[in-house]
Amino acid sequence: MKKYLTLSLLVFLSFGIYAQNIPSLELKTIDGKTINTDTLNKIGKPVILDFWATWCVPCIKELSAISDNYDDWKDDADFEVIAVSIDDSRSSSRVAPFVRGRGWEFTVLLDPNQEFKRAMNVVNVPHTFLLDKNGKVVWQHTSYTDGDEDHLFEMIQKLNKGEKIKE
Repeated sequence: MKKYLTLSLLVFLSFGIYAQNIPSLELKTIDGKTINTDTLNKIGKPVILDFWATWCVPCIKELSAISDNYDDWKDDADFEVIAVSIDDSRSSSRVAPFVRGRGWEFTVLLDPNQEFKRAMNVVNVPHTFLLDKNGKVVWQHTSYTDGDEDHLFEMIQKLNKGEKIKE
């Protein structure tokens, strides 16, 4: 019985991590527009949701790799990229020039109080989530190694074909 309860708890926790919808919080874009994060549940296509910071070297490498491939990927798959900066209120004013200087064309949100980060149980950055077309978390990953973006794009292609992600 104890093994059954433990197994049930593990299944429940796994389901909770990977089947969650995005919580509802209001964040600003780098252009000052207010966005409610629950709209990420309603985009209708896969979404890369990436938590990062300007001081995080692996974060910059990951988002730069995604940016370098972005146009080619958009030719082959329908998806969105949302990068959420966790820079605090002292450094968040540097985010917009930082993003523009790198030519990142995806949406960047500011989470200076790290409320969204906490709501998504993000501990370390970079922390990347992949959402399906219904806004459900189907995969997540922390840290970055060169080539991780290729695996991420393979999963986006699977989601575009209606396939399930098995990780």
